Amino acid sequence: MKQGSIISIALLTTLIALAGSAGKESERLPSVADDTYRKSCGVCHFAYQSGLLPSASWVKIIDEPNAHPGGALPLDEKTKAEVRSYLTRNSAEKSRSKISRKILDSIGSGSPVRISEIPYIKSKHREINQEIFVRKGIGSRANCIACHKSAGIGVYDDDDVVIPG
Repeated sequence: MKQGSIISIALLTTLIALAGSAGKESERLPSVADDTYRKSCGVCHFAYQSGLLPSASWVKIIDEPNAHPGGALPLDEKTKAEVRSYLTRNSAEKSRSKISRKILDSIGSGSPVRISEIPYIKSKHREINQEIFVRKGIGSRANCIACHKSAGIGVYDDDDVVIPG
């Protein structure tokens, strides 16, 4: 076989692999890329990707008293502004992820504050017995990372789910 053929086969193999992963990439949510958000919110709960909610939801969670599902946010105004800015700059309507588009389609013009209450997310979990969510290793529907082992990198594929016993 000529050297040019070997290079062509290697290039073709690489292109096929890239094409196969390209569709998966759009299914991923971008990972959390902001240290202020990760350090401010991720100390109490999983730092959700900003593409899981529209900007109006993030603004409501940050700015409205008692809108945050876990109670009042213990953040100073400067930190709130930084977190709000990051979340709204990268919210669902600005994401190229298929998950974000499906979320937006399911909520219409709504601005939910609980990801677990989004119609698309609820439909993905409809066949899971309610008792599963209260298991010690899970705790609640809000603990995505308990079952979605790659949620931290924005992957919520059904194939990646491991339900704790």
